[in-house]
Amino acid sequence: MFITAGIVLIYTILGGFLAVSLTDVFQAFFMIVALVILPISAIVDRGGLAQVMMELRGIDIALVDPMALGFGALIGFIGIGLGSPGNPHILVRYMSIDDPDQLKVSAVIGTFWNVVMAAGALFIGLVGRVYFPQASLIPGGDVERLYPILAQHHLHPILFGVVIASIFAAIMSTADSQLLVAASSVVNDLYEKVVKRGEKLSQRMLVLYSRIIVVLLVVISIGIGTVASKLVFWLVLFAWAGLGASLGPTSILALFWRRTTRAGVAAGFIAGTLTTIIWYYVPALKGFMYELIPAFIIGLAATVIVSLMTKPPEDTDEMFESMIR
Repeated sequence: MFITAGIVLIYTILGGFLAVSLTDVFQAFFMIVALVILPISAIVDRGGLAQVMMELRGIDIALVDPMALGFGALIGFIGIGLGSPGNPHILVRYMSIDDPDQLKVSAVIGTFWNVVMAAGALFIGLVGRVYFPQASLIPGGDVERLYPILAQHHLHPILFGVVIASIFAAIMSTADSQLLVAASSVVNDLYEKVVKRGEKLSQRMLVLYSRIIVVLLVVISIGIGTVASKLVFWLVLFAWAGLGASLGPTSILALFWRRTTRAGVAAGFIAGTLTTIIWYYVPALKGFMYELIPAFIIGLAATVIVSLMTKPPEDTDEMFESMIR
């Protein structure tokens, strides 16, 4: 953890957004290769997809029947993607594109490979359950080790190395993007536009402050990862839901619906955030469905209702026409 954090810290501070973008390309390559080759190899070695599905039914029908866990769980699994349009470390990639005409192509390419990687991860879990029906059969009893253990048994040592690299690639590509977005929020959005509003600040000073914030965030993250390692996954899911429900609906409507108003965006942001928190802490609700789904719907509804009740900016049509051009 310390070594990975150190590497991310160094290239993020020295290279900024460009370094993060370039390294993410190579990291994505490792992830795609690993998540495509490993499940195919493991499934073939087991006798094919039909054989794997048959064995999964014998272990637990819920593994192959989407409705076995209930309607709420099914919607939760499908709707987890609603978090994407609200997470800044994903949106910033599209916001920084050089040629706006390439946005549609970028969206298609990004969505395609996300689906491929998600499918690969899903099938790794499923075929892994066939090889290790019980968690106790995995060395050390740690289900988090399933991915590298499968790779060790089914891939050439070189490809096994790619799998190990893909694990760190996934960690680093997310960490560096979130560090940049968080530092930008603190320095550019909070310090420059709120604390020092109206004052002219040098770019050199802003860069220095951004680097300081990145260092502080890395230190805090290492502390959380060391002290509360068991909570990290659930914190990530909670944050994914909160950001997706508060910023997702408002961002989509602001881009595609001319009637969206500032008050509507504020209402959607508040409604989505509060719904996420309340739903998460009420056991009966959380057990029924992942909090992102209802929070996203309520945030969307709040944005639409309040926008219809308030007056949109006068230059809305002009702004939309400029985007179309």
